[in-house]
Amino acid sequence: MNIILSTGNPSKALQIQALFSNKDIIVKTLKEVGIEGEAIEDGNTLEENAYKKAKYALDHSDGSTWTMADDTGLFIHALNGEPGIKAARWAGEGKETTTQFALEKMKDLTDHSATFETVVVLLSPSGVKHIFKGQIDGIMLEKPACDPQPKMPYSPLFIPNGQTKCWAEMTTEEENAISHRGIAFRKAIAFLEAQ
Repeated sequence: MNIILSTGNPSKALQIQALFSNKDIIVKTLKEVGIEGEAIEDGNTLEENAYKKAKYALDHSDGSTWTMADDTGLFIHALNGEPGIKAARWAGEGKETTTQFALEKMKDLTDHSATFETVVVLLSPSGVKHIFKGQIDGIMLEKPACDPQPKMPYSPLFIPNGQTKCWAEMTTEEENAISHRGIAFRKAIAFLEAQ
């Protein structure tokens, strides 16, 4: 089975393709299948944005393959759930959110608890939608533990509950084993393997 993963984020693609690496499912990104551009993420929920991305891939493919996409939000409890679904655009539209920007927003907080949530939308060639979710709780650090992963500004700041490493200090395998994204995509894999 072939699936188009609708993302332009190299760190995300690496993690997701690793989850499928020993399966009979070949996952290729938009770039790898020659689809240019990307969906406009103007939905009000993680599910809406994930659907828009998966539908973009479906609309720009030959219609013979499954497509999928995820959207991830970071919900910092003391900031009333900010940045939420706008995690990638917290610094403003057209600006890439940086680790330093996130630290500035959190500098006066005493409660550093946060939740990462991922929603995966899988579309069949005929457009039937399937939804899978994963989430994990943890804390945000007051300073980066290391350099961030590419296009993952929160990766040196978030430590999952029960762990001693932040995302950026983990190997892809370690992160996939416990992450919100790993949880959601393993549910998608189980569904696909049952087809």
